[in-house]
Amino acid sequence: MGTAVKLLGTGSFVPERVLTNADFERMVDTSDEWIMSRTGIRERHVLSDGEKNSDMAVQAGYNALQAAHIAPEDVDHIIVCTFTPDMLVPNCACVVQSRLDAVNAGAVDINAACTGFISGLTHGAALVGSGQARRVLVIASEVLSRVTDYQDRGTCVLFGDGAGAAVLGSGDGGHAIGDFFLRADGSNPEALWIPAGGSNLPASANTVAERLHFIKMNGREVFKFAVTRMIELIEGAAERAGIKPGDIDLVVPHQVNQRIIQAAVERLGMREEQFYCNLEWYGNTSAASAAIALDEAVRKGRVKAGNTVVLVAFGGGFTWGSTTIKW
Repeated sequence: MGTAVKLLGTGSFVPERVLTNADFERMVDTSDEWIMSRTGIRERHVLSDGEKNSDMAVQAGYNALQAAHIAPEDVDHIIVCTFTPDMLVPNCACVVQSRLDAVNAGAVDINAACTGFISGLTHGAALVGSGQARRVLVIASEVLSRVTDYQDRGTCVLFGDGAGAAVLGSGDGGHAIGDFFLRADGSNPEALWIPAGGSNLPASANTVAERLHFIKMNGREVFKFAVTRMIELIEGAAERAGIKPGDIDLVVPHQVNQRIIQAAVERLGMREEQFYCNLEWYGNTSAASAAIALDEAVRKGRVKAGNTVVLVAFGGGFTWGSTTIKW
């Protein structure tokens, strides 16, 4: 039997610069009413020139370590969940390791798009549970503003930047984290993808001219996928916990679209107050969204001792997953 894994602390960080719906009214053919009715997003935070992903990741990681009362030198492994790193090599986790002065830590990036934080928690818990690590820092950090096509009115209003983090360690008692569930279906990558920038279509004058380095999305297909998977993930997590969805104290979903979350609430027969949503103020921050929301829920006192908290996410790939925390 493996070692019990606990969530020792959380942290988050978002940039100061804010893009409101009024800003988008001046950029593309859209309106505050259109954006709010279709997404539920009012504003989103974005990096300014000269700021980068690792800046956010370092600050979110530091905040989580502070909350956990863990020194950087006591971290054994750093996992950064992102598909928007500063550069391809070295990975973002190595940059974070150096800047945090986590001198005893290994470092690796995970790219599972919006499911990144769940994937990072799963792999981090496996390291702790197997005895390979005592303390693991999991950071989800995304700079979607750098891969968003601000000429595409259908997608540009959706995305924001930010980072969230959690420290995992061993021990019994509260904040027990487990019941990890991950799945993928890579049969239709074009539903949500960035076509160029990898080794298949490296950067060229042509790929830049055709705007192939930006997120492309089939909104209708993604909506249908997200609603189906969110319902399945919540039902599955509840069943494995031996409870009904209505007995879950708090669901922290990937902050993707208010209509998707509302559809899941209605079809599951749950209550809106069972879901923690901050989409209105941050937009979709991909891997970082559930991490930021979890930290915010903790700081606002939305999570109480003994609560069952379920994190769910789904993203490009397609990927989807959940994890359950017994607070």
